[in-house]
Amino acid sequence: MAFARPKKREPVGEAGLFEYAVGALARRMRTERDLRRLMRDRAEEGEAGARAMDAVIARLKELNYLSDERFAEDYTRVRKEHEKFGQRRVQQDLMMKGVGKELVASTLETAYEDVDEVALARQYIARKRMKQPGGVNAQKETVRAMNRLLRAGFSSRAIYKVLREWKVPEEAIPAEGGGDSDSYAEREEDDLPEF
Repeated sequence: MAFARPKKREPVGEAGLFEYAVGALARRMRTERDLRRLMRDRAEEGEAGARAMDAVIARLKELNYLSDERFAEDYTRVRKEHEKFGQRRVQQDLMMKGVGKELVASTLETAYEDVDEVALARQYIARKRMKQPGGVNAQKETVRAMNRLLRAGFSSRAIYKVLREWKVPEEAIPAEGGGDSDSYAEREEDDLPEF
């Protein structure tokens, strides 16, 4: 059975776009870029559609319905406090959602300034019910745990501290870090495991 093609919608004017945008924002907070992407499918093509979208965005900002700053703050708070993600993961997610670099940097600096990354990593481990590596496949399990923590946005420094707290055998810890910007040269001597 073939899939039916979606019907081409009739383009709507500024009033219709505004109504659609308010409904989209009522369902979920969005960035300006995301909202423009949604409206593009419903707006007229060309200059008239672009002007209508600009007018709708300006009106939404004036009414305080749309704010990339508020989106970045709320998104960061939820990802940090509830999902226990590290700073790098939140940074990548915000950049993918279209939040500007400067805004991302200032938001993350404020949100993560007093956060103990190792404690946050421990909370993430507890939330995800990760098991301590050990047994016959200790090295494989250690690599899996490290990769999972890297994807969650934690630095290799914090990951190695957590592994040392778990008392993972040194031979189970990989000799090279994952694609993390914390290079071994940048770490303090006492933070490095003995190889």
